[in-house]
Amino acid sequence: MSEDWRPTASLSALRLRGELLGRLREFFRQRGVLEVETPLLSRAAATDPHLHSFVVELSGEPYYLQTSPEFAMKRLLAAGSGPIYQLCKAFRQDEAGRYHNPEFSMLEWYRPGFNDAALMDEVEALVRCCLPAVRFSSEAFPRRSYRSLFREHLRIDPFTSEVTQLRARAAELLEVSDLGEERDDWLQLLFTHCIEPLLTGGVFVTGFPASQAALARIDTDAEGAPVARRFELYVDGVELANGYLELTDAREQARRFRDDNVQRRAEGLPLMPEDPRLLGALEAGLPECAGVALGFDRLLML
Repeated sequence: MSEDWRPTASLSALRLRGELLGRLREFFRQRGVLEVETPLLSRAAATDPHLHSFVVELSGEPYYLQTSPEFAMKRLLAAGSGPIYQLCKAFRQDEAGRYHNPEFSMLEWYRPGFNDAALMDEVEALVRCCLPAVRFSSEAFPRRSYRSLFREHLRIDPFTSEVTQLRARAAELLEVSDLGEERDDWLQLLFTHCIEPLLTGGVFVTGFPASQAALARIDTDAEGAPVARRFELYVDGVELANGYLELTDAREQARRFRDDNVQRRAEGLPLMPEDPRLLGALEAGLPECAGVALGFDRLLML
């Protein structure tokens, strides 16, 4: 008889997962953050060209499995929920590998009144609480700018280098086929293959290019370049969390939705329905807040 029916998770892994869930919930209970649950299916979807949603047909109408609970949680925030968190499933097509799966578990939380720096403090506190066996330095996790990492490790400036320069640097360091003329594609390739593996211990990366802002606000860095107010946390080379100082401007959000779909059309991707309820929540007044998504499966792996 075939043994294919056996679960791939060991009993010890399941017990560890249960313990980790308990640690997370106790962490937020002590801090007064409310656990919520929002729908997995929606008529709207992420417009980001790099995210590919699963489509589910109901009564002849398309619905989309969430790539993140962000839109629904922001509606709760605008309705006065206060600080909230959620442990849920998220779904993304075309993601498979050592650290990727089309279906995965996500921890996402929002902190009204926090900026991105304050949220990084809390993310670090949670990670130290959940990973007691990892021998982190007693010093706070360093916060390195995206620009400084490129300059240090690749000797190029990601904000001023032309695509031809990025392509040439990638050809020197990697075996890669041509990615086209999108700067962000080359930057992402260089970052993931040449910089991420060097981020040992716990390291926050900040100051991403404005073109990678997604739903974060845009500011300027010390050299006057526009940057996204977002951060990513890496632990021993693994991207663990992605946080934003959240965009609260409905008009700007609507413009980004439109720009995403323009890019999708140019790349031959299906257009995604923009979420009018998120825009309505922003118009009604999303509180000043910071939010972060953390990969629960990756946390368990670590």
